[in-house]
Amino acid sequence: MNQAHRIQTTLAALKAQGRTALIPYITAGFPFADITPDLMHAMVRGGADVIELGVPFSDPSADGPVIQRSGDRALAFGIGMAQVLEMVRAFRATDTRTPIVLMGYANPVERYDQKHSAPAGASAFVRDAAAAGVDGVLIVDYPPEECVAFAADLRTHGMDLIFLLAPTSTDERMAQVARVASGYVYYVSLKGVTGSGALDTAAVEAMLPRIRQHIDIPVGVGFGIRDAETAKTLGAVADAVVIGSRIIQLVENEPRASVCQTMQTFLGDIRQALDSNVPSHS
Repeated sequence: MNQAHRIQTTLAALKAQGRTALIPYITAGFPFADITPDLMHAMVRGGADVIELGVPFSDPSADGPVIQRSGDRALAFGIGMAQVLEMVRAFRATDTRTPIVLMGYANPVERYDQKHSAPAGASAFVRDAAAAGVDGVLIVDYPPEECVAFAADLRTHGMDLIFLLAPTSTDERMAQVARVASGYVYYVSLKGVTGSGALDTAAVEAMLPRIRQHIDIPVGVGFGIRDAETAKTLGAVADAVVIGSRIIQLVENEPRASVCQTMQTFLGDIRQALDSNVPSHS
């Protein structure tokens, strides 16, 4: 079962050191069906603090073409929720420290529940995700007002329910999210789908204090972070930076033999940039 509250422990320790969390995203089963646990270990070696693992889905409403392509490739390999949980179990065999967040859509979760029996009132997905070693769940198309029971079920099993906030989020929506969210919230720094547009770092910096008026858990920022310089700028104001589309592009056409090293090197550069924000005590 889960180590208690790996996400909170990890983010609190980083905050105490004045450091920003690095949260990379990779689609499960991409770019090769069986490489995901090895790739997750490479992410940790590169400096990942939390890993967001995407659950492939055929109709991802918030994902741009880059992440859609990765999901399509994983689906073609036959990767579904059962396989994703198996990958988490494989990773957990040798890493019991790094938090894992499953990111995806309602459909694969609900299909899993329909296919796998659980005691009355319980969710097979929640039970099996907890047993596999999942720490948090981000379901893009679950609005907070419909998630109270799901959030409670996750918390009972030691997992956090993580929500997205956007530039268009109202104060009322932030307050709703604050009532059910735990772990961290993920601020989507751009209007539109993943991988789109240029990032306005000043607008993000202006938005974070407004979010923090309502949200008292860490705030991660993602969508549009493509390089060490942008990560460093946002890392100075956010509790975490989330990088997805750029990682997918990086390994999409990489030969199998070099995928893990490419991932480790890229994240190592981002980690170094984030840590350069930490004041030295010399």
